[in-house]
Amino acid sequence: MTTTTASPSRTYTSLSAAWIPLAALCLAFFVEMVDNTLLSIALPTIGRDLGSGTTALQWVTSAYSLTFGGLLLTAGSVADRLGRRRVLLVGLGIFGALSLCVLAVNSAGELIVLRGALGIAAAMMAPITNSLVFRLFDTQALRMRAMTVMIVVGMSGFVLGPLLGGTALAHVRWEWLLVVNAPIALLACIGVRLGVSPDHSDDLTDDALDIPGAALSIVTIGLACYSATSGVQHGWLSVGTIASIFGAVAAGVAFVRHERRSASPMLDLDLFTSGTVRGATIAQLGTAIAMASVMFGLILHFQYAYGWSPVRAGLANLPMIVTMLAASPVSEWLGKRFGHRIACLVGAACLAGSLAGLSWGVEHGYLAIAACMVLMTVGLRTVMTICAVALVDAMPSNRTSIGAALNDTAQEVGSSIGTAVVGTLIAALVTTTLPAGTWSSSLVASFFHGERVTYAVLAVVVGLVAGVGALSLTNSRAVEEPMAA
Repeated sequence: MTTTTASPSRTYTSLSAAWIPLAALCLAFFVEMVDNTLLSIALPTIGRDLGSGTTALQWVTSAYSLTFGGLLLTAGSVADRLGRRRVLLVGLGIFGALSLCVLAVNSAGELIVLRGALGIAAAMMAPITNSLVFRLFDTQALRMRAMTVMIVVGMSGFVLGPLLGGTALAHVRWEWLLVVNAPIALLACIGVRLGVSPDHSDDLTDDALDIPGAALSIVTIGLACYSATSGVQHGWLSVGTIASIFGAVAAGVAFVRHERRSASPMLDLDLFTSGTVRGATIAQLGTAIAMASVMFGLILHFQYAYGWSPVRAGLANLPMIVTMLAASPVSEWLGKRFGHRIACLVGAACLAGSLAGLSWGVEHGYLAIAACMVLMTVGLRTVMTICAVALVDAMPSNRTSIGAALNDTAQEVGSSIGTAVVGTLIAALVTTTLPAGTWSSSLVASFFHGERVTYAVLAVVVGLVAGVGALSLTNSRAVEEPMAA
């Protein structure tokens, strides 16, 4: 990347030199990720306070993920036209202001609407945080390390959400789980304004916004995510689920046809002729299926089968956090030594192996499960980091936000698939209603059997999806190569 008077973007020569903008971007990424899971632990308390039923509580969490996932591509497309820094600052401002509105919530319906609005604001933040990381540095080595930091922080927020929420609920009302977002968003805004250069016109696209394409993408992704949620909650043969599946397929077909005919498509489908773009997107889908399925499955395992408290169940996920931090040298060495394709194949093997191990380990105590969590996190770190860097770097310089949005959308859809697979198989193999309190030995045995089958199926699915994606990558060792001057 050449720095000239026409392109005054400020870049940094080390992570420490960029600590202000990097910390700000990490804060933004952390708060949008932790909000995915933070309220899950507070649902019983919310239900009592607002007098809401089970269905309403399910929508408290689903509303956020549906609007978040459905708008990612649209938000990335808007940012590439109006300015990434500008859209991120607007998103942070809206996110912080909406978080304060929880103090005025008096019903479950109002909370569901608020959560949906927070998902919209989060969608304005997610792809842009990853895209702006690339602007901070000129070399791939620094970009790789910065992306590693971002992924560790973001995934830590996702994993720590229940633990942080459970700990906080022992001292404050549930509303404060959202109120705390406001000062975090404010700090992130200050850091972005101080450390991230304003957008330059040369780095943006002047194509007209593809409004029909944006609308079709929202409908497609939104219905696809809802189909997974509805399938678990209402059954895969229910009218609502079948209708949403057909609607998603029809909208998806219409989206592809429109994008191929549009003079200024929101998502240029020709980008998928690149093995890097296609492979990285598919591989990211596999990592999200693996992570979401294990997170959802182990929450049930620890709190129901083991009878652990929410705080203890949250602490049980610490091996993933520790490995996220410790595995950085491993993933960087694999990419540098063997190239993207082989490194991601190794990562895919770790993911499939860990799921196969969980199929055995769920009946052999926590240490066996923890060992599988460590192996899985090594695979996650390797595939997620390399594919995020490869995908955004493969995009034209004026489309990096849509590249990051594509990365995040693959992960959001994969998360819905992973949760749906676990929920469906547990419901089919064990029971549709998981009773509270101490389980009988026969129910625990049945649950373990359901987990064995579920994780064995997922091992095959994730191994194939992530492996096929990895095979489409190049042998680039770009983790250590500087950009051309």
